[in-house]
Amino acid sequence: MMRITRTHLVVFVLFLAVGCQPPVDDTKMIVSLVVDGRSLTYDVPEPITVAEFLAQAEVTVGDLDRVVPPLFTQVSDGLQITVRRVVEDTECEDRELPFTRRTLINEQLEPGAEVLFQAGQNGQERQCYRVQYIDGIRAESVPIGEPTVLSSAVEEIVYVGPTTRLAPVDIRGTLAYVSGGNAWVMRGSSETRRPVTNTGDVDPSRAFDLSADGRRLLYTRTTATGSEFGNQLSLVLDVTATTPQSVDLRPTNVLWADWVPGRDNTVSYTRAQPRSTSPGWGAYNDLWLIRLDPATGQEIDIDPVIDEAPGRGGPFSWWGRGYAWAPDGSALAWIHADSIGLVDLESGSLDVPLVSFVPFTPRSDWSWRTSVSWSPNADLLLTVVHGEPVGSEAAERSPIFDVAVLARDGSFSASVYKQSGIWAFPKFAPPPTGISTSSGTRPGMSYLLARQPLVSVGDSAEYDLYVADVDGSNARRIFPPEDQRGITQRDYSWSPDGSYIAIVYQGNVWIVDVVSAAAYQVTLDGSASHPVWSR
Repeated sequence: MMRITRTHLVVFVLFLAVGCQPPVDDTKMIVSLVVDGRSLTYDVPEPITVAEFLAQAEVTVGDLDRVVPPLFTQVSDGLQITVRRVVEDTECEDRELPFTRRTLINEQLEPGAEVLFQAGQNGQERQCYRVQYIDGIRAESVPIGEPTVLSSAVEEIVYVGPTTRLAPVDIRGTLAYVSGGNAWVMRGSSETRRPVTNTGDVDPSRAFDLSADGRRLLYTRTTATGSEFGNQLSLVLDVTATTPQSVDLRPTNVLWADWVPGRDNTVSYTRAQPRSTSPGWGAYNDLWLIRLDPATGQEIDIDPVIDEAPGRGGPFSWWGRGYAWAPDGSALAWIHADSIGLVDLESGSLDVPLVSFVPFTPRSDWSWRTSVSWSPNADLLLTVVHGEPVGSEAAERSPIFDVAVLARDGSFSASVYKQSGIWAFPKFAPPPTGISTSSGTRPGMSYLLARQPLVSVGDSAEYDLYVADVDGSNARRIFPPEDQRGITQRDYSWSPDGSYIAIVYQGNVWIVDVVSAAAYQVTLDGSASHPVWSR
């Protein structure tokens, strides 16, 4: 085996011989090596690669070590080989997450008043890095993934009094809405608005409705943290009381709940099981009726209507079946992702669908359920159906949604408005309709129309509020004005006498005269949602 020799002193000796001189060895090379803080010199008798040289010099090269020139390089005379030792480590640092400050208008405060509602607190996150040390000197660091939140920052919330005052507006009956996580009501006049809960955890997406007499408020409050699913069905016993009291009812993890028309103090609800997978729950697709003591909210009796059937809610049954009661409580509509029908209230079975359509598939972790509104005489149902594709897209991706009317007995179905948008939420007006007034004729229905009906799904999609006669004719836009931004919060409710509609626009509740289209703002805090109106 060829050997290389380390050289510290090179002595050249000239041998003189008579008539001859030995030939010079042209293959012998001098190579220097810099490694581990030392500089060494070697005699290399034959051509080899840098890798072979280091092996013969008994220099071990780690996986991360850097060698210059590269290992495959052929050694040449005068070459310097440098081996830089590289060590990789993981280091983490904790950083503060500064809290943010949010100012909210509180209409209970005087102008200029300021109250700290929630103190802010910084959070903490941990960012880990992959760090390289080259010959013992820190060289570079690369973040490993996203920071891990150790503790979330707590937002500072400050309530301030409004700087302006709104003109009072007459309120016929009781109007309730949600603002800042609490339920608010106004009765008789918009100047009477006040909160009837103070826990800040009202979640109106599952249940938020007044009893027929406008005195009791059914709602859900969230019991989960973050994006988890979990809630408690609760009841404000009397919104007219000087100090309204709330009580928790037995049902928890409710997907939908509502008062049963025509049955005193009776609530219907359906439940779900919390899950760790998206969307956070699995629906039971059941239905229960619970009768309450109106004075205490205590349960008198509870009865099942539809037994638990998690897989029997149609396509995407995990999302849950929707329901809608007829105004007199004589019938109950069920709503699946692809159809609408009636519940046999005696047997708990589902009747043949009144209408079927291809389910809309948003390619996300939610599933669309249409809305259903019953006519005052409970003969017709007003809804939105998923339409046919307009191009080469798959049927389940069609952007077409139409307002339609269905006969309760299944004798007919008809289109009311084509390409309305997915969030049209059509509603029949309360009786009486078709009444002539000094400003015009009182309409029989309402719906929202998307300004861009082929792009109507997103939260930023803008809509306008329309009213029409009970047969869908004479449709006209009443809100907002033509030169204003469209509606992005689609919550609205008819007044009990059918004269007005309460709708949320840019975070505030507005009252719109359905005949004259005159509109009146009745809140200022910018965080209102889910208006409901009762006697």
